[in-house]
Amino acid sequence: MAMALPMLRPTETLGRWDPLQEFHDLNERLNTLMSSLFGPIEGPGAMMWKPLADVTETADSWLVEIDVPGVKQEDIDIEVASNELIVTGECKERAHEGTPRTRMRRSGRFEYRTTLPPQVNTENITADLTDGVLSIRIPKSETVKTRHIPIGRG
Repeated sequence: MAMALPMLRPTETLGRWDPLQEFHDLNERLNTLMSSLFGPIEGPGAMMWKPLADVTETADSWLVEIDVPGVKQEDIDIEVASNELIVTGECKERAHEGTPRTRMRRSGRFEYRTTLPPQVNTENITADLTDGVLSIRIPKSETVKTRHIPIGRG
């Protein structure tokens, strides 16, 4: 009768289990699955990711704040088409020494879109990039700004 011998999994070396390798293998399998369902995750033709953003209304403008840590000003494009604000760009991957074990930072092309309310002043939109936050101020047109009307006596 033949005796079955235990077989080492690729993540085991000389009887030692490597949990980081397990996560790496799982990540590779998930990337393969996602690529087969939705297209490439990295490289040309990859899907764009959407950065986190807040939109705030003030008395005279709308403020859109988008988190883009590590992205340089020259790698961001802002445009207004019809009634839509479109922010695109790329978070370029930095070179690293050694073998990556965990990668959680996003890289690659990103896109943020939001519909603008009517009567905004698109000619005076300003943008500023500070500490990884892109702030876009969209002024309201004069016709939609809130005005307080004083009440006269008699």
